[in-house]
Amino acid sequence: MSLLSQVIQFLFTGITIGSIYAMVGLGFTIIYNATGIINFAQGEFVMLGGMVMVWLTAVLHLPLPVGFVLSVLIVTVIGAAFERVAIYPLKKPKVLILIIITLAGSIVFKGAAMLLWGKQTYGLPHFSGEAPIVILGATILPQALWIIGILIAVVALLAFFFNFTMLGKAMRACSINPVAASLVGINVKRIVLLSFAMSAGIGAAAGIAFTPIVLMEFDRGALLGLKGFCAAVLGGLGNGTGAVIAGLLIGVIESFGAGFISSEYKDAIALGVLLIVLLVRPSGIMGGREASKLKEF
Repeated sequence: MSLLSQVIQFLFTGITIGSIYAMVGLGFTIIYNATGIINFAQGEFVMLGGMVMVWLTAVLHLPLPVGFVLSVLIVTVIGAAFERVAIYPLKKPKVLILIIITLAGSIVFKGAAMLLWGKQTYGLPHFSGEAPIVILGATILPQALWIIGILIAVVALLAFFFNFTMLGKAMRACSINPVAASLVGINVKRIVLLSFAMSAGIGAAAGIAFTPIVLMEFDRGALLGLKGFCAAVLGGLGNGTGAVIAGLLIGVIESFGAGFISSEYKDAIALGVLLIVLLVRPSGIMGGREASKLKEF
């Protein structure tokens, strides 16, 4: 394989994995904007999406499209239930307490998944076959195109939701000033519920699309959550566009690092780049007012 083919191959791989990081980062961003907290259970929503999809299609033998929709809906309900049980009952809690609660939620979800599905690794069939597509000597799986397409669809739907619907504009108002939003009649508690439901659904879609390529197990969500968190921070906490760009960037850096240096260091390389960028620009690539919020922790 020529050097050009290698570069294109690593770029394809990086964009594919980066699309997953971008979707996880979007989940972090949505909840952060609504509540000001970091939801460390976000990675578990990704894991649950893949595991529920496996159960619906492999055990109940539902068609893939039906299983996809039902899996996203089920995990969305789980995310909403988590907010109602763990977040909603608290009266003016401190941010640190809320973050600890999300960490506890991550542990609970992981333990529940281990009890339900065991420690085995599960896979899914590719959505449209496994025959690779050859481009300039490099290959890309059709499933990778599905992952990229789902990311594009999620970004487009979120853009429409936040810019052209009243509920989306209400969420934007709550992210800017929740007190002022409540004074004009916006139910902030309901917006928080919606943010958890949306982030869980996006995470589930990412997990379902990713499972045919990398397989899924009960503890897979932790690392994906960490990479998604890195994308959210690198892009600028609270900035959805930044999270998408940063997620893709982290995926590409990982891919080239694994290809030209060593796959054993790909995680360290990506995190090292994150640290360097944050040392130079603490607010992230596209961060602004969010940087001042970070100083409060």
